[in-house]
Amino acid sequence: MGLPEIILIALGLSMDAFAVSITLGLSVKKPKIKEFVIPGVYFGLFQMIMPFIGYFAGTYFAQKIQDADHWIAFALLGLIGGRMIKESFSKEKTTTNDNPFQFAKMLLLAIATSIDALAVGITFAFLNIDIWQSVIIIGVVTFCMSMCGVKIGNVFGTKFKSKAEFIGGSTLVILGVKILVEHLFF
Repeated sequence: MGLPEIILIALGLSMDAFAVSITLGLSVKKPKIKEFVIPGVYFGLFQMIMPFIGYFAGTYFAQKIQDADHWIAFALLGLIGGRMIKESFSKEKTTTNDNPFQFAKMLLLAIATSIDALAVGITFAFLNIDIWQSVIIIGVVTFCMSMCGVKIGNVFGTKFKSKAEFIGGSTLVILGVKILVEHLFF
């Protein structure tokens, strides 16, 4: 897996954080710099940490299940992507008057949006990916996408939230199929 695929995975993983950042942008009338940076830092950091944890857990098990690693990668990316696609059609709307940038809320959001990255990290272990390069790219892309999400949410509202989740989920499903096809036929 090369740099273009890692960037696509980073974009796919960042879509949950992007969608949440859009809703954070809805909660402020005129975002200050800290309201752009806080989601970027939380989401970017957790999107870096989780694949790293998953990678080392996967490395431990990779030798034991090497013959089926491409099927596992396909299943994980397909399930993650499928869930994101399903969520993109959800009509759930949440409104609150609380400060969404509080530590506890941001921590929970960061963990929730990065669980997918844990599974991707396991997949990386099976594919012998350069984990340092990958987590840095994932973190930076998520940081940037989160900041953009706050701005877009503030300007355009919820119009793009479901589209972002759908595109992110589709990207992960397509990458899962690509990995399976490469291992089975090439």
